[in-house]
Amino acid sequence: MTNTSTVLALKYRPQTFKDLIGQEVIAETIYNSIKHNKSANAFLFTGIRGVGKTTIARIVAKSLNCENGIDKLCEDNFCIHCKSIINSNHIDVLEMDAASKTGVDDVRDLIDFSRYGPTSAKYKIFIIDEVHMLSKQAFNALLKTLEEPPEYLKFIFATTEIKKIPITVVSRCQRFDLSRIKTEKLFRYIKKISERENGKISDDAIKLIVKISEGSVRDALSLLDRGLVNNSEGEELNLKKAQKIYGYFDKSSLIELFNNLFKGEEDKVIDIYRKIYEAGVEPKIFLNDFLEILYLIKNISSIKLDGTNFSLNDEEFNEINKISKQIDSKDIILFWQFTIETINELEIVSNPNLSIEMFLVRLMYLKDYNKKSNKDSMIVNNDNVNELSKEKQTSLNYKIVDQIKNITQQDESKPKIKSKETTSKLSINSFEELIEFCIKKKEIKLKYELEFNVNLVTFIEGRIEIAFNENLDKNFIKELSNKLYEWTNKRWIISLTKKKGLITKREEEKINKDKVFENVKKSKVYNKVLEILPDSELIEFKINESEKND
Repeated sequence: MTNTSTVLALKYRPQTFKDLIGQEVIAETIYNSIKHNKSANAFLFTGIRGVGKTTIARIVAKSLNCENGIDKLCEDNFCIHCKSIINSNHIDVLEMDAASKTGVDDVRDLIDFSRYGPTSAKYKIFIIDEVHMLSKQAFNALLKTLEEPPEYLKFIFATTEIKKIPITVVSRCQRFDLSRIKTEKLFRYIKKISERENGKISDDAIKLIVKISEGSVRDALSLLDRGLVNNSEGEELNLKKAQKIYGYFDKSSLIELFNNLFKGEEDKVIDIYRKIYEAGVEPKIFLNDFLEILYLIKNISSIKLDGTNFSLNDEEFNEINKISKQIDSKDIILFWQFTIETINELEIVSNPNLSIEMFLVRLMYLKDYNKKSNKDSMIVNNDNVNELSKEKQTSLNYKIVDQIKNITQQDESKPKIKSKETTSKLSINSFEELIEFCIKKKEIKLKYELEFNVNLVTFIEGRIEIAFNENLDKNFIKELSNKLYEWTNKRWIISLTKKKGLITKREEEKINKDKVFENVKKSKVYNKVLEILPDSELIEFKINESEKND
C-alpha cells in the first residue's frame, strides 16, 4: 500500500481492492467479475475528485494482468506487470489524459494501436482519464470499437462529469458511481495515516480536515500533509492552528455574527465580518457558510450531534438551538432567499466585499432588527408585559417588533416630534412618481441617475429591481434606499439583477421625440414650407400646448 513518495496522497495510494475505503460494494463487484472471467469490455468510473477513480482503474488493470492472479494480487513484492502499471510505463497499458488529447485523430491512433494484440501481458488496456473532455467526433469514432472490442482489449474510463458523455458511450460501458467517503470512515483513515507518520494532531483538527475535504480522500491526505509540514517538531496540530493553516474560519464566529445581527448590533456585525474577511475568506464562501447556518437554524431539531457529524461541536449546537427558538421560520426563509439573490449579485459588482457589508446591514433593516438609538429605550420580554401595571403602561409607548417578539419601551418625557409629512403614509406606486418626487424634493443627483442610468426591471411598492449598468453611481442604491425610507417611512429593497431591463427614461424620451420629429416632417405645414423654401431643413420644433391634441 505504500511507496517511497513523500507526498501522502501518493505514498498511501491503494494497490489492491482491500486497501480501498468507502467503495467496498464496487470493489467486490469488479473482483467477482474478474475472478469468474466475466469482466466488462469497458468500465466507466464517475464521482467527485479524489474518491479513487484512477486508482481503481489501475487496480483493475493489475488484476487483469498480474502474474499471480487476482486472488494473490501483488501487494509488496510487485511482479513486472504490476510494477510497470504503478509506474505508468507498461507497454500494453496505455494511460491517456483526454484533457490534453481531445481530438478525433488521437482516438483514431488509439483504435489503430488496438488492432495489435498485447506484447507481454494478457490484456491490452486503455485507461482514459477525464474522458468527458473528448470531442463529439472522437466519441463517435470510438463507438464501434467500444461495443465489440477484441477479446484482449479493455477500456477503462474515468470522469467527474458523467452528463457530458454521450449516452451512446455510457450504454456501452459498465458504469460505477463512486460515492463520497463517509465522515466517520475518513476520520478513522486520516487518524491512522497521521499515526503512521508520527504526526501529533488533535481529533478536532482531523475533523476539520474531514469537513473541508468534503468526502475526498486525496483532498484529506493533501490537507494532512500540509498540516504536518507546517507543524513544528514535537508540537501538536490543534484546531486553532489548523484553521489558520487552511484559511478556515470557525463557525462560532458566524454564530456570534448571527446573534448580533438579530440584536441589531450593526457595528459588531460589521466588525466580526471584517475579521472573517481579513482571515482570507472569500465573500462567496462566506455567503455559502451563511446559508449553512440558516439551514442549521431551521432544521436544528432534526439534526443529531454524534460522532458522525463533524459540522458542529457541542457549544455550537447549543448556540444554534437557542437562536432557532427565538427566530420565526418565515424570517429564516426570507433571509435564505435574500442571501441567494446576493450571491448572484456578487458576479456583477466590482467589490464583492462591500456588497457583503451592505447585505448584512440590509438584513437588519429588512425585518426591523435595527437597534434603536434612544438611550432611554430598553428591551422588555413579551412574556413580562402583562406584569406591568396599567398606570405604567399608559405612560410608556410600546412598539412591538413581530419577528423577535420584543417591546421597545420609551420614556414619554422625551417624545419625538414628527412632521406631518413624516407621519403621513406617503406611497410611491410607480417609477414615474419616484422621479416626480425627486424633482419635488430637489434631489437632482438621484433624478439624473433614475433618468439616465437606471434600466428598470420591476417596480412595486417596497421593492425595486434594476438591471446592472456600469454607469450607475456606486452609492446610488444606498442613497435611494435612505431617501425612500425618509419619504415613505418604510424600508425598500433595491436589488441589482442580470436580467435585461427597460431602456432609460432619457432614451425613451429620445425615441419618442424622434418619432414626433418624423411625423412633423410628414405634416402638411412642413410640406408647404418646403414648397416655398426648398432648401430649408427642419432642425428643431416646438408643439404649442394649446394645439397639442389637434
